[in-house]
Amino acid sequence: MTSAILVDATQLEASVRAALLGAGASDESVDATTRALMHASRVGVDSHGVRLVPHYCKVMAGGRVNPRPNVTVKRTAAATGTVDGDNGLGHLTSYRAAAFAVELARESGIGAVGAVRSSHLGAAGAYAVAIADAGMIGFATTNTDSVVGLFDGTKAFHGTNPLAFAAPVAGEKPWLLDMATSSIPMNRVLLYRSLAQTLPEGVAADTSGHATRDPHAAEMLLPLGGEGYGFKGAALAGVATLLTGILNGTTLDHEFIPMVGDVDVSTPRNMGHFFLAIDPERFAGAALFADGMRRYLDALRSVLPVEGGKVMAPGDREWDVETRRAAEGIPVDPDTARFLGLSDPA
Repeated sequence: MTSAILVDATQLEASVRAALLGAGASDESVDATTRALMHASRVGVDSHGVRLVPHYCKVMAGGRVNPRPNVTVKRTAAATGTVDGDNGLGHLTSYRAAAFAVELARESGIGAVGAVRSSHLGAAGAYAVAIADAGMIGFATTNTDSVVGLFDGTKAFHGTNPLAFAAPVAGEKPWLLDMATSSIPMNRVLLYRSLAQTLPEGVAADTSGHATRDPHAAEMLLPLGGEGYGFKGAALAGVATLLTGILNGTTLDHEFIPMVGDVDVSTPRNMGHFFLAIDPERFAGAALFADGMRRYLDALRSVLPVEGGKVMAPGDREWDVETRRAAEGIPVDPDTARFLGLSDPA
């Protein structure tokens, strides 16, 4: 197995920024992309973290992604709006859309924003957390290219289509759920390839649709729920497609140019995203919401775990990883480390 190396977060962030700037990205694109990638790498979502920098540089050079976009915002009703990403990096489009959703929610109680002409946004949880940091319940989702099989299907149809929710918690990090509707993200397969690791059981299939643990043989993912209950993950993937591709009039999963591989990197993919902000003040009130979250989490975490287990709320694992990595460093795979000019592993 090829091992990752540990890199100090400050050094890693500087290297990411330098690579994106060197690829011609605008300052605001660099700020947003670095923020989102570092969020993912800090909390352990390595598949959507800094390992994506070489890919983003490649698609900017090829013309698929506009390195210096003119992102525009349009209000369409009291609580709705759209953001046009001008085919730029999806992180800038997404942070703009999340901030716009918060702005609308402060006025109307709820803000719903669709993003169009965007590109890969990284970890959807980064934007849900940004909304939660503003004191609101946040939701973020996107669809992407077909890499996940349907339940009882023989070929890939949906993307990994994440659903991310976050909520503020007084005195601590947000409650956070950031999940793919597939068994694992496709970027996790790519990460396992780069690390020469074997996949877990029941998460991917080969060209014939048979389950495989070989990351190099994996051609599609299995939907969340596995062989017996994969209809649940497949249906949830459809929710993401409904709110992003269909609602926004953007590209549907099966129509996408693939993200990676020997593919066209010159044509924009016109990705759509969707963001929702809900202001607790307009419902029971911010104080009652904070009290309810505190009582809920205290009760949840007090449940007796099974032997050898640990009861956790959504987000607890991620914030624990963030704390540990702040002290120990962030793991970076060798290929990405070399691309970023970091020390090669021994």
